[in-house]
Amino acid sequence: MSEQFALLDSDKPHPLCKIAAEQVQDYLINQKDWIHNFGLNSTQKGTVIGKMFGVLVVKNHRNETGYLAAFSGKLGGANHHAKFVPPVFDSLTENNFLNRGMAELNKMNQEISEENEYRLQGYLDRINVLKITRRKLSNGLQQELFNNYHFLNQHSEEKSLNELFAQASYKNPPAGAGECAGPKLLQYAFQHKMKPIAIAEFWWGQSPKSEQWKHGHYYPCCKEKCEPILAHMLDGIV
Repeated sequence: MSEQFALLDSDKPHPLCKIAAEQVQDYLINQKDWIHNFGLNSTQKGTVIGKMFGVLVVKNHRNETGYLAAFSGKLGGANHHAKFVPPVFDSLTENNFLNRGMAELNKMNQEISEENEYRLQGYLDRINVLKITRRKLSNGLQQELFNNYHFLNQHSEEKSLNELFAQASYKNPPAGAGECAGPKLLQYAFQHKMKPIAIAEFWWGQSPKSEQWKHGHYYPCCKEKCEPILAHMLDGIV
């Protein structure tokens, strides 16, 4: 096996990634650990959400070869599942800044809804103040969230989402940046002193209406959300 890192740039994954992906796919077909509607079973209830999965072939400190698996976003409404690596930052932890902020935003939304019923000048002024405050709070929460995502590389250098996207001349990171499978896999590997060998991602389930992803097909890591992150994480590797 070549020691040069294999980054998927077509629909043909590294042979070891293909073996790993097929094992993950077999697990997805047969598992009973959690419930998620991929849209592959017409009798299953719940919102259909197809999902991108990733595998990363690695070597540990004993030079043993294995693989890690990850999913994009959340799976079955949760961030943690035994078969997969954890998120880079867990936004679902109880009573964290994001949950508190969202509770405050929901309270403002309710106030705005109630004030809208009156439509008098005094109430309209109050609504405008609430909307401005809501926008500032929402923007502040988004920036704090981005600052809580920190990504490692093989040199143990750590940078936040805001730093990485600013360096890449983006105005702001897009929503969902840092939640894709690729960065999750590399983060876990670097945290545990594993050497990345090859990576691949595949789509599982129905394709969203606005996309062309096909069930079981392999795809490169996305450019919009992942390119600035991977440029840092793979520094010196590719």
